[in-house]
Amino acid sequence: MSGSRTVILGEMPSLSKLYVNAAASAARRRVLGTHGGTELPAYTHEVRGVKADVANLTAYQHLIGESASDVLPAGFIHALAFPLAMSVMNRDDFPLPLLGMIHLSNKVVQAAPVPFTQALDIRARVENLRGHRAGTQLDVVAEVFTAGRDAAGQAAAKQEDVRWRGVSTYLAKGVFLPGIDKPSVPVTPPPFSAPDPTALWQLGVDTGRAYAAVSGDFNPIHLSVLTAKALGMRRSLAHGMYLASRALADVGAVRGDSFRWEVAFEAPVFLPARVALDIGTVQADGGAWERSDYVAWNPLSGRRHFSGSVAALP
Repeated sequence: MSGSRTVILGEMPSLSKLYVNAAASAARRRVLGTHGGTELPAYTHEVRGVKADVANLTAYQHLIGESASDVLPAGFIHALAFPLAMSVMNRDDFPLPLLGMIHLSNKVVQAAPVPFTQALDIRARVENLRGHRAGTQLDVVAEVFTAGRDAAGQAAAKQEDVRWRGVSTYLAKGVFLPGIDKPSVPVTPPPFSAPDPTALWQLGVDTGRAYAAVSGDFNPIHLSVLTAKALGMRRSLAHGMYLASRALADVGAVRGDSFRWEVAFEAPVFLPARVALDIGTVQADGGAWERSDYVAWNPLSGRRHFSGSVAALP
């Protein structure tokens, strides 16, 4: 972000504390009738020297279905950076209510493998505040670098040294900020006809709690029927990144350690659930893997939950 100031945090923020702060902020804004303005904070939050916990990595790989490896899965890196991204959205000058944000899409570039032994510098910022037919949306950008310092003690990482970059798009539904126009033409997703599935997932009611245990994301809407209903949901929901990461794992080792990974979320998955998944592979001339496209849906209603792709980097 042009003109962005960097705030160095001593350690990765606690997600549980961030959720408590977000709830308190939401209550304060309701009482006072105020909001955080109409511009995004021009700050980048950074934590240096972050290392993955091996036991947590192993539990994540087992839960998601990733093969045991010394390389951090792309979804695990998202979870590793997520508290830092949340901390930017938890600032007092952030203009939108954090609780209730809807995850619309995710775009990740895994530029190079990240071994679990590697210390990492992680940065996060927000950008591209814009209208949506149902509210206001923005992008949350997280970047991961190999940890390092130059002789002056400053971060040595440069933009071309980014090993992993994720752009998550979120929607504040029903929030329309002054001066931000919403699109006049609604975006209609293409019609969907369910193909023959290549996999069928059985997701138990504890799926949200299981993913929270390995990701640290204890958002109440994912934990139980009671906590979800307290926030206006009829049942608890599966984490979007759990679903996307499991689809990525189902693509398999053919993707290698460097790739572009995208997912767009449509309909939530209420727990417990059965989810059908189809993965189609595109091969380049000569038979080399080029891309895998995936789509997931409710096998009873035929409603699409999410879709995306994993593609080789050029």
